[in-house]
Amino acid sequence: MNDKDRIKDLIERCVENVIPSKKELEDLLSSGKKLNVYVGIEPTGTRIHLGHVVPLRKLQLLSDLGHKVTFLIGDFTATIGDTSDKEGERPVLTREEIEKNFATYKKQAEKVLDFTNIEVKFNSEWLKKLTFGEVLFLAGHFSVNDFVSRELIRKRLDEGKRVSLPEVLYPLMQGYDSYHLNTDIQLGGTDQTFNMQAGRKLNKVLGKKESFIIANGFLSGTDGRKMSKTWGNAIWLDDKPEEIYGKVMSIKDELIIEYFEFGTSVSLNEVKEIKKELEETENPMEIKKQLAEKIIEELCSEKEAVKAGEHFEKTIQQKIATDDVITVKVGMEKLSIDKLMEMVVDKGLVESKSQFRRLIEQGAVYVNDKRLTDDVIQLTKEVVVRIGRRRYLRLVK
Repeated sequence: MNDKDRIKDLIERCVENVIPSKKELEDLLSSGKKLNVYVGIEPTGTRIHLGHVVPLRKLQLLSDLGHKVTFLIGDFTATIGDTSDKEGERPVLTREEIEKNFATYKKQAEKVLDFTNIEVKFNSEWLKKLTFGEVLFLAGHFSVNDFVSRELIRKRLDEGKRVSLPEVLYPLMQGYDSYHLNTDIQLGGTDQTFNMQAGRKLNKVLGKKESFIIANGFLSGTDGRKMSKTWGNAIWLDDKPEEIYGKVMSIKDELIIEYFEFGTSVSLNEVKEIKKELEETENPMEIKKQLAEKIIEELCSEKEAVKAGEHFEKTIQQKIATDDVITVKVGMEKLSIDKLMEMVVDKGLVESKSQFRRLIEQGAVYVNDKRLTDDVIQLTKEVVVRIGRRRYLRLVK
């Protein structure tokens, strides 16, 4: 990809808005000036999902173009938590929880970012040093009206719900991150626009410079809603390749193009060709397999992508339990459902007994490819229990 294509990809792919404008940003990027760029990510969990890859890929593009790029860990701002897309306060994280969460962030991000020319910083380096007087000085550039006019904040206030003062200060802290880093370009989701605008304001008033915002859209989760750990619909960067493959194959056909655009680095021209091909085919299964393999190839390797495809063929399409399936030796002729329930929970195949019961009621549990309906399983030399489409447990005598 040449520099012109990189710039086009940067300002068009998955982008909902560029502030102040795409044309001005394109002119700046084409000028040859070296820019300061950053994306921030908060360690509110231990994992990064495929939706986070969108700004990370743009960060890498900007690094490839020779700009100064910062991968910012919001370890200080995470003590408050951003509620831009939430209908209530986030629980306050302890320092220990934050340290545990961000411990694996860089390792996961390395699947997308080459940290050779990308600097990792933590915003506690500067935010914890601000004096009360300095915070008041910074706050003087904003009004409470700006904050409470936001849709979700206004909704909470109208409903009589609590809005904490630290929440009011959150955009100020993120804005100071941008000012401290002398930022030319901020990357983030559309839900971060207000916070990123705070950075533009401080850069303009205090830094006497214009800065830009690239606000990306969001990748849908496997169930069609916004990808989120809360809803259990995320594809995680540290998922096993076989799990990623299975999750991708489970998405609705109408999400295939969105996943090519948001979840891979396939060129936009190629995405258009895939869309045309998809419109002309009656069975999109093969195109979806290409998508799954491409995602795994880029996150892991081509070899892992091939293996995951073969695993899917055997376990899902041919319904064959592979050799790496969890195996439990049982010394009995019959096995009760309660005992089986304990096994699948113990082996982490389901989260709880109640979940397993629901799966049985939904007809999603099979014994040797026959739907489980009895209270007792007759054990032969080998019995294969299939839970849903992708989870297996082999019972041997």
